[in-house]
Amino acid sequence: MTKEQRHEIIMETLIRQGSVLVSDLVEMLEVSAVTVRKDLTELERGDRLYRSHGKAVLINPYINNRSVNEKEKLATDEKHAIGREAARLITRDDSIVIASGTTVHALARNIQPLHKLTVVSASLAVSNILTQHENIDIIQLGGMLRHSSLSVVGEYASRILEQCSFSKLYLGVDGIDMEYGITTTEMREAGLNQKMMAAAQKTIVLADSSKFGRRGFAKIADLDAVDMIITDGGVSPKIVTRLEDLGVEVIIAK
Repeated sequence: MTKEQRHEIIMETLIRQGSVLVSDLVEMLEVSAVTVRKDLTELERGDRLYRSHGKAVLINPYINNRSVNEKEKLATDEKHAIGREAARLITRDDSIVIASGTTVHALARNIQPLHKLTVVSASLAVSNILTQHENIDIIQLGGMLRHSSLSVVGEYASRILEQCSFSKLYLGVDGIDMEYGITTTEMREAGLNQKMMAAAQKTIVLADSSKFGRRGFAKIADLDAVDMIITDGGVSPKIVTRLEDLGVEVIIAK
């Protein structure tokens, strides 16, 4: 196993668990404790984790605004299942808006319309995926392109949204915190997401279970502004109960 492969496994484990013991990494990677400590030191110097008392802690899974190519490799089965459940909610002659993120990419791959569908998208990847369907009218938002997410942000995108109304917003997020709400890593993206929420009758958050308990830099909204969250079976039943008490419908993708 190469150093790069070890680093990838370490980061994927941290994103799933939030923290991991050095002793567990020794067993998982089948290397010495010295090698693990060197790996953790290098990752810490790159601001990707924090070392504390014989373990590594993930301060924020997206603190460095990780690229979409990196995120695509994480929780792929869970994202596909979430995307499949989300696609089932699309109705005949629907008009929807799709934000950015790898989970909404999974939604786009699962859309198989048998009718006319209008999609407004901030994501270049989503628009590209949907071009295979002739009966989908695609409106690509313009603005400043974020290289890390291959999505647009800014005033131009917001102006278009002010002239539109949608039945649903499909929203990917970087963090879901029960007290702080839903968040992303970029202030301009959070602002655009807020405009999308204002233009949509229903806000549907697509997030795998690793996003719970996380806080991104930029707040999008409180949880009571969300109508539905589609996630996977890794989410805590206690969190599901708390969300339902707030009036948020939770769908667990199988």
